[in-house]
Amino acid sequence: MREKAFCILSDSGLSLDRELISTGALLHDIGIFRCHAPGICCTGEADYMAHGIIGGEILRQYGREKGVDMEPFARICERHTGSGLTEKEIIAGRLPLPPRDYLPETPEEKLICLADKFFSKSGRMEEKPFEAVRKSMARFGQEPLARFDALCAFFKQ
Repeated sequence: MREKAFCILSDSGLSLDRELISTGALLHDIGIFRCHAPGICCTGEADYMAHGIIGGEILRQYGREKGVDMEPFARICERHTGSGLTEKEIIAGRLPLPPRDYLPETPEEKLICLADKFFSKSGRMEEKPFEAVRKSMARFGQEPLARFDALCAFFKQ
């Protein structure tokens, strides 16, 4: 996923924090090991939808213990699911997340959110073509699809 993020960045012509992107791409799914997703060998107890929130908690705790700022990485974890999630979507979908907005805000958060959509953790784990990603996003409704399209436009995809 890191390489996809850098390809998207290259196409965009933007100048972003490459170290944040590289490390953020590595850490964005760190919370998944605490989730129950046996199809991808995760035997934790939490719902898979919570992996971003869990990852944010893990990184903030690490930062407190080590005296380092992990907030940018924690935010990437929390904001990469789908095309971001709104409080309204969480409540309406009865998602197992604290109800609030988890929308990517910084360009780096947006880039990792977008790049992540091209990869699945199940199946062959190969990069998905753009139309397959867009079709997948459409299953979640017009608002998530519109956010995906806005991410694509932002990065000139």
